[in-house]
Amino acid sequence: MLGQAEEEVGVADLVVFEVMRGFTAPRAQQQAQAMLLSASVVDIGGLDNALQAAALYRRLRELGRTVRSPIDVLQASCCMTHGHTLLHRDADFDALKTLGGLTTWPH
Repeated sequence: MLGQAEEEVGVADLVVFEVMRGFTAPRAQQQAQAMLLSASVVDIGGLDNALQAAALYRRLRELGRTVRSPIDVLQASCCMTHGHTLLHRDADFDALKTLGGLTTWPH
C-alpha cells in the first residue's frame, strides 16, 4: 500500500519442517516447498532461543496453561526476541501472548 513501509514475510525453519513432513504426493510437496522457500527462512533453533522458550513454557505451565507444540513456543520466543509480528491461527499463540511481548496478526 502507498504510504506504508514494506514488511518482509518470513517462515520459521521448523515450520518448514512441520509442513513438509506431511506430504505424500511429490508434486504437492514440490509446490509447497517452492512456496515456503519463496519467503525468507528464519532460524528459530539455537541454544539461546531454546533456553528462553523453555522458560516461557514453564511460566505458562505455572499459570495452568499447556502449549501443545514445542515448536510454537520456539517460534513465539524468537518473535518476542527480535520484535517480529507473528501471523497465526493457533490458540497456543494466544496463550503465549498473555505473557506479554508477543505481537500477533490478527491481533
